[in-house]
This record gives sequence, structure tokens and C-alpha cells, in this order.
Amino acid sequence: MSGHSKWHNIQKTKGAQDAKRASAFTKISKEMIVAVKEGGSADPANNSRLAAVITKAKAANMPNDNIKRVLERASGAGSGENYESITYEGYGPSGVAVIVETMTDSRNRTAANMRHFFDKYGGNLGASGCVAWSFDKKGVLIIDNEEEELEEDKVMEDALDAGAEDFSNEGECFEITTTPDDFNTVAETLSVKGYTFVSAQVEMVPQNYQKLEKEEDIKNMEKLLDMLDDDDDVQNVWHNWDND
Repeated sequence: MSGHSKWHNIQKTKGAQDAKRASAFTKISKEMIVAVKEGGSADPANNSRLAAVITKAKAANMPNDNIKRVLERASGAGSGENYESITYEGYGPSGVAVIVETMTDSRNRTAANMRHFFDKYGGNLGASGCVAWSFDKKGVLIIDNEEEELEEDKVMEDALDAGAEDFSNEGECFEITTTPDDFNTVAETLSVKGYTFVSAQVEMVPQNYQKLEKEEDIKNMEKLLDMLDDDDDVQNVWHNWDND
């Protein structure tokens, strides 16, 4: 997913997942495997990171059977899958801040690809921490209300009672934000109340956004994001480009 969860980005993300469902599920599966290995448990009740990934998987409509198979594989003895999490930071055209979260079994391959993508489309990789300071880590839950079946006051009350930090009506959806630590509790509480999410994960939310004025910069930024999203090693891409 690229950028913050404004509704138009969610629609774009849903379309991309529909078109590349296998790729989306593969990336989530990889994230689950790493969560099990780093958390030491395939039980989400004992592994908060895994619980968050499972919430994300369900929001992406990943079947329960798929989730179960991945967890069995991840906890199986002698699993040969050995991924590590690496985050890259840099700048897109005209200094747009970009954070790329990857999971890879080849650090050299991924680093070379990231450098190539940024260089090719008018950006450059930076040192660790060069842009992360301008983002806040937040749990973000998106509830579809395109059909206006849900009452805003009721959803807001339920969200805040569940421990949410903030709530906003984005027109065709409701956006609920939490602290990273409260994400699982809020998601689970709202799920029990019958709410379903079109997106649910811990995100890097930009503190401010940047417009691109030049058509060439806009095209290069779009191409950079497409290349990153299509790379099998890339899990998430966060940026502060205001592309409304």
C-alpha cells in the first residue's frame, strides 16, 4: 500500500489487490512468516505482531484456510524460509519523502533494486532516519460506508470506547486511528461488534503532505510507486505526496 489511507488510495489499493491477488497474499504470507519467527509463536494471542498481520490479511480478504496454511508452514520444523525486514528511506521527485518496508532473503538484491528505482525516477536513497522523523506510526482502520448504511455517531462512539485515538469521516469511509500498541485491541473489539475493514494495519502516517507541480515529477513519482509496489521484496510504501 502506498501513502496514507485516504479513501481514493484505499480504492486504488483494493483494485490493485483484486488484479494482483496472488501477489498481495504472497506479501502478507511473508509478513506472517517473519512475525512467527521473530515473535516465537504462531498463536496470535501470544504474538501481537502476528495478530496485527492477521487483521491485515482478513481486511485484504485472504481466506482463513490460506492463513492457517501459512501459520502451519511458518511454525513447521526446519522451515527453509529465511526473510529479514529492512526499511529504506529516501526522496522521490522534488524531495517527496518515501519509506519502503521490505522483507527479503537477499539483502544485496533488494538494496540494488531500491537504489535503481529511486535513481531512475528522479529520487535518491538516503540514510536511515532521513525522513522517518516526519512520519508518525499509527494503527489505521478503514470502514467502508459508501452505501451510507452506518451511522457516524454510533461508529465513532464504538471506536472511542474500544480505545481508538481518533476518528474521522472521510465521506465514503470512516478512518479510525490508534496507537500501535492499541491497534490489536481496537481492531478485535470492533470486529466483535460486527464491523469489517477494507484496510487495517499499522502505518507510517506523514505529518504533512507535499504537492508536485511539474507534470514530469508527477509521472516519475507514479512510476516510482508502481515499480516499488510490483517488487516482490516490498511490503509497504509510505510517502507524503499529496496526489488528490
